[in-house]
Amino acid sequence: MTDTGPLFVSSGDLVADRRYKWALDYAARGDLVGAADILAQTVELAPGFTTAWFALGAIRDRLGARDAAIAAFENARRLDPDDYHGARLQLARLGAAEPAPAMTTAYVRRLFDQYAARYDGALLEHLAYRAPALLREAVEQVLNAAHQPLRFGAMLDLGCGTGLAGAAFRPVVERLVGVDLSPAMIAQASAKGIYDRLETADVVDALDQGAARGATYQLVVAADVFVYLNDLALIAARGARVLAPDGVFAFTVETHASDGVKLLPTLRYAHGEAYVRGVLEDAALTVARLEQKSVRSEKGVPVDSLVVVAQPSTARRAAAGVFPDRTASTASFRGAAKRRTRNP
Repeated sequence: MTDTGPLFVSSGDLVADRRYKWALDYAARGDLVGAADILAQTVELAPGFTTAWFALGAIRDRLGARDAAIAAFENARRLDPDDYHGARLQLARLGAAEPAPAMTTAYVRRLFDQYAARYDGALLEHLAYRAPALLREAVEQVLNAAHQPLRFGAMLDLGCGTGLAGAAFRPVVERLVGVDLSPAMIAQASAKGIYDRLETADVVDALDQGAARGATYQLVVAADVFVYLNDLALIAARGARVLAPDGVFAFTVETHASDGVKLLPTLRYAHGEAYVRGVLEDAALTVARLEQKSVRSEKGVPVDSLVVVAQPSTARRAAAGVFPDRTASTASFRGAAKRRTRNP
């Protein structure tokens, strides 16, 4: 999902608020110069009006006034330490800050609270979104190769959103747990009635809490979630801690031809293949399948993405008495899954 602008946060000055809304009306009519002039007057009247500074930066950027846009975004960032509006991302996009800064909790929660009600329609009807289907297909192919059934005791849906990935895997899991940072997205997921438990939390915090109480999952899925995380090392390490010795960790990322992490113009992160493999290896996870496919489109153009399935390393599996080439019947696999699952 691409951020289209800030939600309105009042300046506390009715005159400044009214001018801000006039500026947006001008911009909507195509008069960007007029909108920028009104916003410049607005922030002169109310210098602490973060939303107006951010909007001024966005309009100056559209006008091609890069330096002036940077100045406005810098004011927005200075006034908003939690970066609710995402000014630090705009500065990075313009080359005026570190190239791939982390998104703040406040920004991500605001973004998805804003889109929750129309999220499913936007992804499925306009963006050709198919990450959940591709993940299920990839997981099934890995298990088929190991002569294992597509059946899991417990699944953790990281960044579950409205429940699209949960719906794809629900028929093959006995217990489904979803975690998301956005209360509005959790409400949408809850309305579908497919989860056994839902939690509003940061995904890393949720993994830490799960590990602390000894939770174990046979399947951990993150569909179109890591595009909002610049550093995957922490999430891979934490995910490995709650993954059963013969578990499966499946996720998608957007990607690019080089190595490392890149902030895209859409304000989503792309992760290079070598980077993804490296963070998984560091977390004692082995890539079982990695394919370059498009999981969504952007303005009608397929987005380069990776569909990844990883499992605990051979050493960890062997230490737990789990061997990659074992053959298991559906009944025995389900029984073992139940015994291994603790307080997910």
